[in-house]
Amino acid sequence: MLFNTTYKNIDYSKESDLLVGPPFSFFNKIKMRGVGSSRLIIEELSAQLQPKNSRSNAISYANIELRDKGVIVHFGNKLDRYSWIVPYYRLVTYSNKRFSIHSNGHFIKFKKNRNYRNNKKFIAKMMDMKISHLKLGYYDV
Repeated sequence: MLFNTTYKNIDYSKESDLLVGPPFSFFNKIKMRGVGSSRLIIEELSAQLQPKNSRSNAISYANIELRDKGVIVHFGNKLDRYSWIVPYYRLVTYSNKRFSIHSNGHFIKFKKNRNYRNNKKFIAKMMDMKISHLKLGYYDV
């Protein structure tokens, strides 16, 4: 689900807590060595995730926040901020020429540059959390 989170949004707070769980506590964030990625450069957004007043010529950045039952992808457009909630059971990632996150027919594609290389450990942590949450033990072979 996509929400405009430029200002406080009560619907976003309720839906994010329901779908992906509440944010981690301060001590859990320290124990996990961070729950957010550094910024990634967006190369392409699916039509459903495009903001209505989007500008195509500017560089857009996004970051990923880990939650207990999923992730939230935060990205900006002009002065607005948007958050895309993705539960682990719908999260699919691809890594070829570009790194992309897919869910329910929507996607965000990121450039594979220095920013991506800095986030490789974070992406591995995200996938480990998905596997442990969904109890996909057969990947541990």
